Amino acid sequence: MNTKNAGALCALGMLGLLAQSAHADEASTVKVGAGIDYTSGKYGTSTTTDITQVPLTLGYETGDWTFKLDVPYIHVTGADNVIPGVGPVTNTNPKKRGHGKNSSAAVTPPRTPTTGSASGLGDITAAATYEVYHNQAANFGIDLTGKVKFGTANADEGLGTGQNDYSFNVDLYKGFGAWTAFGGVGYTWLGSSQYIRLNDVWTANAGASYKLDAHNSFGAYYDYRERASSTSFARNELTGYYSHKFTSAWKAQAYVTKGFTDGSPDWGIGATVVYAF
Repeated sequence: MNTKNAGALCALGMLGLLAQSAHADEASTVKVGAGIDYTSGKYGTSTTTDITQVPLTLGYETGDWTFKLDVPYIHVTGADNVIPGVGPVTNTNPKKRGHGKNSSAAVTPPRTPTTGSASGLGDITAAATYEVYHNQAANFGIDLTGKVKFGTANADEGLGTGQNDYSFNVDLYKGFGAWTAFGGVGYTWLGSSQYIRLNDVWTANAGASYKLDAHNSFGAYYDYRERASSTSFARNELTGYYSHKFTSAWKAQAYVTKGFTDGSPDWGIGATVVYAF
């Protein structure tokens, strides 16, 4: 069984388990959502790469556990060495974006990246978070998260690496009245292929949010990731967001992102809508 089929089957299996659990435990919460994410940047090249993603999400919360499944559709236009979710890499795949689909011989990538466009299913991700510690009086907590990114995106089209990635994160938060500070560290085991060689990376994040009232809040956070290869760059980006609860069930969020290194897009914008029941 290839990686894509395995990822799809795992995703379908998780969907079934979530659906069964939702009926079995009425105290639990199911969340379904959709969004759009657009980023643009040169990533150290002379070509602008635009990436649009439309993710569909399914979440399940019960007790101290939270499970989440993301299934994105993705469209990329730009340099063939820029991989969504990874950034600029050395990509020797002869069928990569902009090179056509009929070439089979391995080639040396040109000094100047070729450009092209491609669309299709992105990498499906599944995550499980456990709230290992929570002190309600101090408004302090610690979460542990494990995540698998299945290599379901088409590697020949440059929509992904075609390999699975595995991540583990530790996140903390502390409330100070209407303010909440949060941050965390993580480690990701990046899958490599015969065309794209990647190193495992450390990640970190830190931010704060402010609750205006029962329906509105805003915040910002900074993301860092080590460079994934000797020819790529570290990721450094700042995201600001605004959230609004229309009702107890409906919630929307809009955000903007600014990148500060060639491992990040120059800028990005997006929005999500979530329904809970």
